Parts: sequence; structure tokens; C-alpha cells
Amino acid sequence: MSDKRITLDTNILVYALDRAAGVRHVAARQIIAWAPYVDCWLTLQAISEFFSVVTRKRLLPAAQAADQARDWLTIFPIIVASGSAVQKALGSAVSGQMAYWDALLVATAAEGGCDTILTEDLGSGRVMLGVSVLNPFNDDGLVPDAQALLANNRYSG
Repeated sequence: MSDKRITLDTNILVYALDRAAGVRHVAARQIIAWAPYVDCWLTLQAISEFFSVVTRKRLLPAAQAADQARDWLTIFPIIVASGSAVQKALGSAVSGQMAYWDALLVATAAEGGCDTILTEDLGSGRVMLGVSVLNPFNDDGLVPDAQALLANNRYSG
């Protein structure tokens, strides 16, 4: 069994389908390909935001975006925001620690037992509510820490 549970922020899901994202597209596709084989859980928030972003930006027709979201709902365990997570997110937003939607992602991931969030948005290296933030991208593709996390964190159930 793996010792680290991860979750993916919306930007990873979107880049996996956005061919115009260049090296991020390639790296995000690698992440998505490896994610079912590691202890990766997705938040309902990230899947919902994915649908919103790819349809708004017209990266996919709505029916295809919905099919992709449904696939991820089937492939990955899903973490749903609780009332407690919303309370924490509201507190973080009011205090100025982070934007509400980012705070909700972190609080939900923490409640779901995630150790790491892969995202380019929250400041790599930060730890919030016990969840580490890792920006998986660099100019060449995946950062070595993301490669190691995904390659060495095999999930067995």
C-alpha cells in the first residue's frame, strides 16, 4: 500500500486535454496516465471545475467533457466537501490566507486524507492543513519530485 495519498487540482485535469498547453499538456497526460495506479483521489470540486473550464474555453463539446468527467468519477475515489471543509475554507478566505475555492480544495483534500496536492496554483512547497503543495511542472515537463511521487507511490487497493 502506498504511503502518500495525492489529489489533482483542476489545472492538471484541464491541461491533460488542452493541446495548446504545450509541455504542460504532455506532463499532465503523464500524470493522468499514472494517477490510477497510485493512491490518487479526486475532489468533486476539481471534476466540476474541469467541466466548467473546458466547456467555457471550448476545449471540448459539453457531451465529451461530461463523458470525461464521468470516466474520472468511475476511475478515482472521490472526495466530497463537507460542511466542516466549507467552514475552514470560509475562515481561510475571510482571513486572507487564500482564495475561497483554493481553501476549499485544501480543506477537502485534508479531510480525505491526502498528503499532497498536485497544482501549479498554490505555491509549491507550502503545507496547509497538513497537505503539501507540489507544482508538478517545469519548463521540461514534470519536476523530479512529481515523477518520484507518481512512480514510487504504487497503490494496492
